[in-house]
Amino acid sequence: MVGRLLADTHSLPQGKLEAVRRECERTGKPFEYAFLLDALSDEQDQGITIDTARCFFKTATRDYIIIDAPGHIEFLKNMISGAARAEAAALIIDAKEGVRENSRRHGYILSMLGVRQVVVCVNKMDLVGHNEAHFRAIEAEYRAFLAGIGAVSPKQFIPVSAIAGENLALRSGKMPWYEGPTLLETLDGFAKAPGKSEAPFRMPVQAVYKFTNAGDDRRIIAGRIEAGRVKVGDRIVFAPSNKSTIVKSIEGFNVAPRNEIDAGWSTGFTLSEEIYVTRGEVMSHADAAPLVSTRLRANVIWLGRKPFIQGRDYKLKLHTVATPVRIHKVLKVIDASEIDGQLGKDHVGRHDVADLILETRTPVAFDLIGDSEATGRFVIVDGYDVAGGGIITAAVSDQQDDLRAEARRRDFNWVKGAVSAGERAEKQGHRAALVMFVGKAGTGKHRYARALEKALFDQERSVYMLDGSNVLLGVDQDLVWVDATQAELVRRFGEVAHLLLDAGLIVVSTTNAIGLGDFGAVQALIPHAPSIVIEVDPAGTSAEACDLRIRGTEPENDVIARIVDLLTTRQILGSVSADLGR
Repeated sequence: MVGRLLADTHSLPQGKLEAVRRECERTGKPFEYAFLLDALSDEQDQGITIDTARCFFKTATRDYIIIDAPGHIEFLKNMISGAARAEAAALIIDAKEGVRENSRRHGYILSMLGVRQVVVCVNKMDLVGHNEAHFRAIEAEYRAFLAGIGAVSPKQFIPVSAIAGENLALRSGKMPWYEGPTLLETLDGFAKAPGKSEAPFRMPVQAVYKFTNAGDDRRIIAGRIEAGRVKVGDRIVFAPSNKSTIVKSIEGFNVAPRNEIDAGWSTGFTLSEEIYVTRGEVMSHADAAPLVSTRLRANVIWLGRKPFIQGRDYKLKLHTVATPVRIHKVLKVIDASEIDGQLGKDHVGRHDVADLILETRTPVAFDLIGDSEATGRFVIVDGYDVAGGGIITAAVSDQQDDLRAEARRRDFNWVKGAVSAGERAEKQGHRAALVMFVGKAGTGKHRYARALEKALFDQERSVYMLDGSNVLLGVDQDLVWVDATQAELVRRFGEVAHLLLDAGLIVVSTTNAIGLGDFGAVQALIPHAPSIVIEVDPAGTSAEACDLRIRGTEPENDVIARIVDLLTTRQILGSVSADLGR
């Protein structure tokens, strides 16, 4: 169909059509317009599209880029990669075969990818005698199917015969019962997507560069601006850390100085103060910040050979962040091979489409797919393979929503002293961080925490051990004789930890009042500071997420050395002597 469209709009290179006809005659194959795009020999031999092809044509209304994407189930990854950047789609159904598994699956995928402008072409009408009733039956069945899954509603269904060019660029005389537009007329009627520069500002942080040669002390936050625009002097905020500052300059290699930049550019910024941000944070304006949560509702297409199952960690890659993720809840799984579609499964099989709630180990910044494409679309990695992908359809409340809002209000209005966090880190040789030992009482948490504090102190680190009992005896004294909620005890603990972290300390803590579940609340209150969780689990049966799990029988020096390795890997410690804790 695409090949015939190119031929009828005179968009082929001179001599291309004749060259393909001669090649077909030479090899004894019947000529097909698909050969104008299917470059791979396997594609021509088997009569299927395997890889995506890009081609160009124009009408009197606009210029087009066509991405010819494969429909066969074995090449779904290719189809998704081809369709992912499309603003509109023409979905093809074989008139003789009718609505089949791939037609249903492609309907899911287009909806998942956020493609809202769709035309459906019922092709090969010549094989069914250009029968109107046959066409109307296919249209009714497919419209009902798409409506049933809440997918996009096509703008038009068009009966076509691609091999004869009927209802593509020219109206067919063999189907007078069809009074709608041709395919080209329909495409010309689609709206151009609004410019990304008009959307709220989004720049996922790709890297941070520090230049020290020749007295150059710039610290440059680099990334690609995915949406919106920003200018020098704008106040910006990073999510999820809540760190806020002002754009000092816009940087680039071998380019003229500029005071404003917009979507589509890869660039760098210097900031008015030295704040520590890392890859995966999202830079935005404070009045239009992205969503932040550990839970998000998503539509997922699964392509991995092993099923997507509950209770197991995978890796979520969303813009520039990569973080462990699990299935929190399976809402529904849709099997495109079945007409009714919805299956009550607790896992997602290969080629299934699912409506899920995902849960990340740490909070992530994101947008809904309708608000921002780059921060609303993700892939899931199983081992070393990209096994699935999807779009974010809703933010889901987790237990830390209120605490996250409290931290945002506090951090945005925090009265800063004369010494910045960067200056403290430079002088002390490390960043502020929280190291939390969790686990049941009597497992040795306190012993390890004291040993870690002493080892770091002996290395002249600014470290303090914050025991929950001390907070209970002091800050929580007014709650001792009342029926205080656990949530308030945890909240106050988190605010005390925030003050110590703001002073630049490495805070080592242990408390039975805060278990693994409650530690999420503490993290929500200190989004600006890195944290490391060590679980002491004598039985070795815990499946809770943590950074390090020990039995409680390991020598102190070995545990300290492993924690120091974590602190160094996370860039919390600067140069640490090799014998620390050994």
